[in-house]
Amino acid sequence: MCFGNNNDFEESKARFCTRSYVTRKYSVHMSHMRILPVLMSFCMLSACAVGPDFKRPEVVPPADLFKATTDKNAQQSQVVAGTVETSWWTLFNDDILSELQVRAQKGNLDLQLAATRVAQSSAQISIANAAGLPHLGVGGMYARAADSANGQMALLGAPDAPYDIMRAGFNASWEIDMWGHARRNNEAAAASMLANAFQREGVRVSIAAEVARTYIQLRHVQTQLDITQQNLAIAEQALKLANSRVKNGVATKFESAASSAQLASIRALVPRLEEQRDALMNALALLLGEPPRALNALLMPTHQIPPVPRQVPIGLSSELARRRPDILQAEARLHAATAAIGAAKADFYPRISLVGNLGLESLDLNTFGNWASRTFSVGPTLYLPIFEGGRLRGSLALTKAREQEAAIAYQQTVLNAWHEVDDALSTYADVQRRDEQLALAFNEYRQAYDVALRRYEQGAAEYLMVLTAQRSLLASQLELADNTSRISIAMVNLYKALGGGWAAQADTTGGKLQ
Repeated sequence: MCFGNNNDFEESKARFCTRSYVTRKYSVHMSHMRILPVLMSFCMLSACAVGPDFKRPEVVPPADLFKATTDKNAQQSQVVAGTVETSWWTLFNDDILSELQVRAQKGNLDLQLAATRVAQSSAQISIANAAGLPHLGVGGMYARAADSANGQMALLGAPDAPYDIMRAGFNASWEIDMWGHARRNNEAAAASMLANAFQREGVRVSIAAEVARTYIQLRHVQTQLDITQQNLAIAEQALKLANSRVKNGVATKFESAASSAQLASIRALVPRLEEQRDALMNALALLLGEPPRALNALLMPTHQIPPVPRQVPIGLSSELARRRPDILQAEARLHAATAAIGAAKADFYPRISLVGNLGLESLDLNTFGNWASRTFSVGPTLYLPIFEGGRLRGSLALTKAREQEAAIAYQQTVLNAWHEVDDALSTYADVQRRDEQLALAFNEYRQAYDVALRRYEQGAAEYLMVLTAQRSLLASQLELADNTSRISIAMVNLYKALGGGWAAQADTTGGKLQ
């Protein structure tokens, strides 16, 4: 049995297999009693396969890739080396978000398109498999014919009168896959289908992250609306107080005008936030494959921004290459490109086919079914390319270049994954540290506003101090809410970088994805 493992042995093995075939072909007389040894030799030769065998690339992540797992700073959420949760969004403990994720997995149109590409690849495998199998067909014909009186048949004295001719029978052919051409094509088709399957899972990961991000942004905008409404009530109360003081002659018109301007500025925030809220609800509906405003009833009630859990399991860095579908997709494409080299090399060697037919032929309908009308033929055919104008060498060079491109793309995908994970871990830690300071600032601004308002009511401070404190308090509240949403979104981005959101049950050797 010949298996092409490297370039040094492939040509010698191919020459050996070819000499075996030629020796057998010309030493065997094609009689009924000696066809069987020829068929057996062909079957033995069909075990030969040229071209490189695919080897899974070894990926060794940087030693400090998951260094954030050892960060023991006092933060509200810590990353730990636990098993990555497939349905990571459940860690937010938000039932509405979980419902949206389930509906998105069923209704998202991008995911459905990716599934159709997997189905197309599966059909391509069936086509590739058929190339290595015997082909059997049945046919028949009837014709009314006449030979030329002045043609070649006249030399034999054949009559030129019209005659009937009828044929019917079975035709069979089987190209012996001596050099693995069909098997390499089948291997490439299986790897391509696997690449499309992993692409579908990559879409699934992206959709899960986008649904979570959009949902968190919606809750953030609703929180901003709630903060704005609270500050509207404060501004309205401040305006009443300023008008009362002006009316009683203990304040100037400036205080009333400033209070009125502050109230108008806060009211102006409401339409912009409502516009963002409506756009985000429609964005979620689109992700779920539903019409505009289909989710308004579900999403309109205000909810808090989904809080992050105390612990976020991120697995081990050594598991990253097997968990990210884009890395597995790049690996499968490299596998397909490697198999294509073997198919291109096989084109340089002889092709052997077994061809046979069995049927009936007669010039008379009355004798068409007789045993004497039988006709058959069986035997091998040989095709050996001699001159192709450089086509075969060009095809081989093309497949090798594509294999190099796929190898570089694989390296780039892995490197990009490492960077994404490292950036996501750093961001997750940084936004939490920032949140601590923003919470401290908000508490201080709230105390400053309470003191300024109390002193103003007592006539011990000017209204400008109250106005400044109120503006600072509003800005601090909005910034704190913004960072709270950034923490939750940072967790979403982290799990997307880790490849969470799909069940890693891919068999990269058998070409199946369960």
